Amino acid sequence: MKSQWDCLLENLGTWQGSFTRLSSLGEVVEDIPSIVSFTALNDNQTMRQVVHLEPVDQPVSEKVLEYSSLGRGILLFENGAFSMGTIQRAPFSEFVAELGLIQGDRRLRLVQKFAKDSKLTGFTLIREKRADSTSPERPQLQVEDLIGTWQGEATTIYPDWRSPDVYQTDLRIWRDGDQLHQELKFGRTITTTAQIAGSILKFDSGIQVVLLPDGASSNCPTELKSGYPFVLEVGWLLQPDLRQRLIRSYSHKGEWVSLTFVTERKIS
Repeated sequence: MKSQWDCLLENLGTWQGSFTRLSSLGEVVEDIPSIVSFTALNDNQTMRQVVHLEPVDQPVSEKVLEYSSLGRGILLFENGAFSMGTIQRAPFSEFVAELGLIQGDRRLRLVQKFAKDSKLTGFTLIREKRADSTSPERPQLQVEDLIGTWQGEATTIYPDWRSPDVYQTDLRIWRDGDQLHQELKFGRTITTTAQIAGSILKFDSGIQVVLLPDGASSNCPTELKSGYPFVLEVGWLLQPDLRQRLIRSYSHKGEWVSLTFVTERKIS
């Protein structure tokens, strides 16, 4: 595999888009035009990152970062997809994680935020394209887009640098009235059912999937509960039959344990 630093270099360039703040129910709170640039310095040994935001009726803000190493809370895949965030959940502390996907001239990033009381407070959806690209944004994700049988490959990497795991996935999704059923197979079978409430899928386990613009989806608990494992996920429908997912997993102790990248195709 590439080094983690070389994986980061896949994000080089200038990305234009917006930071869209959303409530926990997916309602738009604020949309801020953005320009984010990554420039390699010192023969690719240093990264210079500039985040330029232009909020409506507020002063322009710009943050400049330079770094030559990566923190413990981030992992990347060879195509540049990444996740960064809290590595250990602590009681009465805010919890934040970002999940980022990249495909061609577009990037999709999702920041999920939990308050000190462990309840989901909302998201920031970041939709970007390279500055010189005309690559279009994808439509809002719909329930019907998910229905079918999806087969793909998953790669799981670990913060402790053990060897990655690569395995096949099989996901079947079907609708019955106002309920959506999922059957996921990856060595074992997990079956779940969600109540469809507009653009929100509500699972009995307290998990909520919110369908978002640009073919995106957010999957996470509505509340982080002590003593229970949990996952944070972003999905991205690239084509009607092609989807990517990025999953950040935590143990029952609140420890970040792995990051999984899934590419799956709809076969029926």
